[in-house]
Amino acid sequence: MEEIRIGVSGLGGRGRYWIHLLQTIPGFRIVAIHDPIVALHDVARKGLQSPEHVKACSDWGDFLGDREMEAVALCVRCKEQGGMAADAMEAGKHVHSEVPAAHTLEDCWRIVLASERTGLVYQLGEQTRYWGFVDPWRNLVASGQLGRITYCEGQYIGYYPGLYFKDPQTGQAIMPHDLSKNPQARGTWLNDMPPIHYLPHELSPMLKVLDDRVVEVVGMSTDAPSFAHPEIGQPDIQAALMKTEKGAVLRMTTGFSQPIPEHDHHWYHVMGTKGSVEWRRSDRDMPRLWLADAQMHDFAEVDWRYARTDAPPEAWATGHGNADYYPHAAFRDAVSKGKALEFDAYKAIETAAPAILAADSIAQGSKPFRVPDFRPGSSRPRGQAPANP
Repeated sequence: MEEIRIGVSGLGGRGRYWIHLLQTIPGFRIVAIHDPIVALHDVARKGLQSPEHVKACSDWGDFLGDREMEAVALCVRCKEQGGMAADAMEAGKHVHSEVPAAHTLEDCWRIVLASERTGLVYQLGEQTRYWGFVDPWRNLVASGQLGRITYCEGQYIGYYPGLYFKDPQTGQAIMPHDLSKNPQARGTWLNDMPPIHYLPHELSPMLKVLDDRVVEVVGMSTDAPSFAHPEIGQPDIQAALMKTEKGAVLRMTTGFSQPIPEHDHHWYHVMGTKGSVEWRRSDRDMPRLWLADAQMHDFAEVDWRYARTDAPPEAWATGHGNADYYPHAAFRDAVSKGKALEFDAYKAIETAAPAILAADSIAQGSKPFRVPDFRPGSSRPRGQAPANP
């Protein structure tokens, strides 16, 4: 297999993990790395198999100008993320981006239009849609065993106080209770980003299960700053209430400074007129299924897991229940073999735009918003910007 010559932008913990994956999963060769924090270049080089052959850049323009590089792994955490993805495609590079894709509707449209106009691959590295339970749930919905889907829930409550502050020179994480000892500390993007912007990890698997998209959204939030850590400028919990094109109601929640036990950060529930499924509530619990037409008087436990029973050997130990392998393999096969992406630019943006609008709703007193249809059609030809974005 011909190797994709790829550059990695963003050398924090997640970017360095991607460097590991891109050297573990066949089909990639890292030719460049990029981060404005120069101290992170040396840290990232320690994880490279052939650092002498990898160019290091602190300037985004210099990085994109590398003629050897044909694809960008975008692992940044900043409000410019969506614009950077569009920049890369406009510079002739395929893009494999970390969640959440973008932080403004304008950048959502930039990604869609750049993908349409260039024909280059845009893949969002959202891995939860590949978890083992997602396809069985999708099959239950598609086969009609759950009836007409009426309600769906999802939540990502992770307790990550160590991600909100860092040393701007070294990139070293600093805990909120250590800020007085580290006056040089600055807030990371997570300290500015509304938690609900990270909703794609919940929307992606559930929209795959439902084969649907969100058309309307309203948001609500606890107050800022955090109740648990007042040093953190964001609220502990934000929620989005949404309606889909097929008429289901979705309730989804995110929060990253809310103390919780160490167990699953994610939870899902899908309810239909003939049955429902839900994820486990704790490590001692099991996922559950109830079918109205199966003589079931109560929920039955089912041994669904994050890990897939059909995972190939190269997926083993790639993280998140082996799911981290799948978006990278899909991106590789799309670029190298021209294989169509199941999770294409449209589906990716359909996970990001409702989250952005939920945050806008919160900022405007829980005002409801319609979610644009990003797909081309009679009112918007492919490659042409919408008249009223």
